[in-house]
Amino acid sequence: MAQPNYNINSLIIFCFTTLFVITGTGAVLVTELHSHGHGGSELKKLFVFGDSYADTGNCRKSVTGSWKPPYGITFPGKPAGRFSDGRVLTDYIASYLGIKSPIAYKWRKSVTRSQLQYGMNFAHGGTGVFNTLVIEPNMSTQVKLFQQLLEEEKVYTRQDLNSSIALVSLAGNDYATFLFKNGNLQNLPSLTISIVSQLVMNLKSIQNLGVERIVVTGMEPMGCLPQLSAFSSYKNCSESWNSASIFHNQILQQELQKLNSIERDNSAFITLDLYSAFMSALKMQPHHSGNSELRSSLEPCCVGVSDKYSCGSVDEKGEKKYTVCKNPELSIFWDNIHPAQNGWHAVFSALKSSPSLLKLH
Repeated sequence: MAQPNYNINSLIIFCFTTLFVITGTGAVLVTELHSHGHGGSELKKLFVFGDSYADTGNCRKSVTGSWKPPYGITFPGKPAGRFSDGRVLTDYIASYLGIKSPIAYKWRKSVTRSQLQYGMNFAHGGTGVFNTLVIEPNMSTQVKLFQQLLEEEKVYTRQDLNSSIALVSLAGNDYATFLFKNGNLQNLPSLTISIVSQLVMNLKSIQNLGVERIVVTGMEPMGCLPQLSAFSSYKNCSESWNSASIFHNQILQQELQKLNSIERDNSAFITLDLYSAFMSALKMQPHHSGNSELRSSLEPCCVGVSDKYSCGSVDEKGEKKYTVCKNPELSIFWDNIHPAQNGWHAVFSALKSSPSLLKLH
């Protein structure tokens, strides 16, 4: 693979945004999305591991914007720890399974037993497969928390896991952290192999704990995130960053195929092609009527009033230093990194047309 020609200045900005704007905290119970009758008679449990694309409220409120306005304005109508104006990937996966979104791990002791029946979410915004620049549990630690939940706290039994599914969604922050520490991504192939190797080890650990199906997301087209497409005035994605995503996905797919080759039904590990789903959503967006306010499907809805501010920023007087587009329900991206609820809906709609999700039933 040829070495991409990365724009270092843009990537450093991307790194800070990913690791600090993304850091979230807290939790709130999610109301159930409309289910389309999927699933059998036995209630499935969903266990989630990942970063801000999957986090529904684990990170500390003191260090994140996801617990401040205008996050959550579409759902549930106020900040709820999600890095979006509304629902995120976890919510759509749970709805597809016919269950409510699992409670965030942080709030497990403050809810009733019945509220634990849908599983648990260990994802933290800003985290990665390895340690990142935020002090939050990486994937290995998240898996250990799951193990403690089973073996020490005994919240779930092995029998409870008979119909369980895990969602694993992370890795972008690993690339951002490496770039921040090294100034370039010239060793991209070895970095990717290292990330995927550790990820696979963690997937095996989750499986050994009793989870039957493990859904792993591929990397989204990182070059299409507004933080990077801004350098082309939201007209084009960064091809070099998209190449990094493609390479990551190729290595990940190869390793998951190896894992499945030793499984009886060849479907214990399921890949969700976020790259193709995002590209599909971005291509479809211009056809929505009433979206003339947005110059491009790559443009975020919520932005800071200047480069010094970001979505949700306020000054020392508490005055808003951000703007929100008129129609968040028509936007693919909410802020510089994260999809809006409409974006996640479009992405998940594309995923549902693939055979991968059918393996969950």
